[in-house]
Amino acid sequence: MPPKPLDYESINENVKKAQYAVRGELYLRASELQKEGKKIIFTNVGNPHALGQKPLSFPRQVVALCQAPFLLDDPNVGVLFPADAIARAKHYLSLTSGGLGAYSDSRGIPGIRKEVAEFINRRDAYPSDPELIYLTDGASKGVMQILNTIIGGLRDGILVPVPQYPLYSATIALLGGSLVPYYLEETANWGLDANELRRSVSHARNNGINVKAMVIINPGNPTGQCLSEANLRDVLRFCYEENLVLLGDEVYQQNIYQDERPFVSAKKVLMDLGSPLSKEVQLISFHTVSKGYWGECGQRGGYFEMTNIPPETVDEIYKVASIALSPNVSAQIFMGLMVNPPKPGDISFDQYFRESQGILQSLRRRARIMTDGFNSCRNVVCNFTEGAMYSFPQIRLPPRAIEAAKQAGKVPDVLYCLKLLEATGISTVPGSGFGQKEGVFHLRTTILPAEEDIPAIMDSFKKFNDEFMEQYEDQRGYSRM
Repeated sequence: MPPKPLDYESINENVKKAQYAVRGELYLRASELQKEGKKIIFTNVGNPHALGQKPLSFPRQVVALCQAPFLLDDPNVGVLFPADAIARAKHYLSLTSGGLGAYSDSRGIPGIRKEVAEFINRRDAYPSDPELIYLTDGASKGVMQILNTIIGGLRDGILVPVPQYPLYSATIALLGGSLVPYYLEETANWGLDANELRRSVSHARNNGINVKAMVIINPGNPTGQCLSEANLRDVLRFCYEENLVLLGDEVYQQNIYQDERPFVSAKKVLMDLGSPLSKEVQLISFHTVSKGYWGECGQRGGYFEMTNIPPETVDEIYKVASIALSPNVSAQIFMGLMVNPPKPGDISFDQYFRESQGILQSLRRRARIMTDGFNSCRNVVCNFTEGAMYSFPQIRLPPRAIEAAKQAGKVPDVLYCLKLLEATGISTVPGSGFGQKEGVFHLRTTILPAEEDIPAIMDSFKKFNDEFMEQYEDQRGYSRM
């Protein structure tokens, strides 16, 4: 009997090739242990509300009213909801055809796209066209739509930072394209080197790959660095010289924990460079409600903005978006609220400001506590988390541990993370799931556990790490960092 179409031998080989370590072996083992009654601290995913972050009040009030519009007719609505939340709910309902239960335009609600354009204009001091902004089910769906438009086969290459967020490697594999890695420099706080970009592109082209696009993740995931304006200028000049479209993953732009290097968008730097670059370099920028101090991951709201994309291609991207019918309507409203929050003088402003700044300041403190905690551990070194939501410490594994992993059929940092999980309940992601240089090992953890819990988590990690190193270090002595 031949295999059935959904027998393993028959399914799409690209699906088999795709890997997504964030919810891979470690996550599945953590879920098993949780079912067995072990307390698990899920630091593998940037999922703020799952780790105790409370939702911002104002957006939830507005969306609650949009979800249950009959409440607007209740005479007591003004007792339960502030007047500006009521007004905003009426505003968003007026933009929809049939409320939240009806499909919207495949590009997103025009009025909300206009609010996004106004946000970008305020941020960058350059105009933005709502017709070139598409709302999406999280930034990930937008990335997938754009990569689907770019990749036509195995010879089409996408330049991706390593370490990278595995959305890119997995999607490129699913679409049958080629990932072209460029390595970030850990010793320069995960900096980006134009010479490394040239080396990577040259190597790919020598192997018959048509490199078509470059991805930047700023602030970085998993590495937590913030690109400088000088870095961004180098990237944009490189894309101009090499005829690449730049994909700017900027979903962590609100997550900045140091003052020396504030977030600057790729679009602003491109426009500042002026002609010919500002007229020629093709740029797609992505943002989301899942990160920042919003953390609304489950709502799945995002957008992308297109710069210097020909009208005919915009029409084709619209066709790709239309296949999915419509982005989540409530998520579109969350996006409108994120880019147009309460302003000074509004009834809800003081509470909104207090809640949002409280979350950001706590994240800043947590970034420092975790960085210092990792750097106090034996054979561990960690760059400071300048932005995003993660620490990415390097674990200097003893040769005996590497050999033990080999004997067990595991990648060394997978073995380390599995043992960490079994001993402490801390669920992380091995650095090999993001890509790393040969012979160098890392893990990624979020900085999202409750601030009061982090010292105990770091103490638990340090105890485990000391015991692990003691077990595997050569008795003749293994150098410490």
